[in-house]
Amino acid sequence: MFNVVITARSFGQSNPEPIKFLEANGCKIEKLKIANPLSASELQPLIAEADGIIAGLDQYDASVIESAKNLKVISRYGVGYDKVDLAAAKRNGVAVTFTPGTNENSVADLAMTLLLSSSRNIVAMDKHVKNGSGTRVIGGEMWKKTLGIIGTGRIGKGVARRAKGFSMRLLAFDAFPDAAFAQETGLAYCSLDTLLRESDFISIHCPLTDDTRSLIDAAAFAKMRPTAVLVNTARGGIVDEEALYDALTRKAIAAAALDVTVQDPPTGSPLLGLDNCIMTPHIGGYTSDAVLNMGNLAAKNLVAVLKGEPCEFRVV
Repeated sequence: MFNVVITARSFGQSNPEPIKFLEANGCKIEKLKIANPLSASELQPLIAEADGIIAGLDQYDASVIESAKNLKVISRYGVGYDKVDLAAAKRNGVAVTFTPGTNENSVADLAMTLLLSSSRNIVAMDKHVKNGSGTRVIGGEMWKKTLGIIGTGRIGKGVARRAKGFSMRLLAFDAFPDAAFAQETGLAYCSLDTLLRESDFISIHCPLTDDTRSLIDAAAFAKMRPTAVLVNTARGGIVDEEALYDALTRKAIAAAALDVTVQDPPTGSPLLGLDNCIMTPHIGGYTSDAVLNMGNLAAKNLVAVLKGEPCEFRVV
């Protein structure tokens, strides 16, 4: 039997199929009941005997990995693995896997939802109606406006395809441009400066790396249009939140919507008090479709590693 600890909160929640797969493949499961991602110190005693982990957004640093003497695999339930110390995992012979392609439609849908909601002030007007005032807040259109996409991986491309339905002009910034996709969609790759200056809407879909940390900072906001809307469904840390707060309060940009923040959840963040900033609790991949897809692949990745079989989605 393999001891498997599950920290991913929605794993198997809406459909037991991934859990049944683990059990059918010799896994003894302990699914932790947690409200928020765990810190390194919280994780250590909970995974001491684990052979494998279905991991959420918890902090898997070197201290955690080195404390789990039986650990063979951290199977990330999602596409990001910036919370896992890959060097420490490699040093200790721990495989790290992820689940690309499982939640791309859900995240792309949410990005478009947030773009539209911010543009039309949906959240603010919902509050006005429910408070009985009926106050109207004027909004803007997305039709034939310019959308700047930062990062054209699976999700960024999904947003571009959806935006074509609005006849939007598409700009993109990516370290690895995809010429074939650009030709398919009419998207134009450009510098980040050009994208920031010319976009009416900006949607972030790049990974969090040393190069992208605080990519959208005070200098970036200074280049944006005062009517610009910024959406981040990628990773907290790509946007400098202090600079964003300053830009929103000074009306240097019109609005923002964040599904991800540096601190998750963003307890105490001053952004919570702004009417022109929509905040959602990291729900990009939180649909019944994506949850099942991520769960099945995370379970298959974990079992493959534990059984010594090839795993296509292994990072280290």
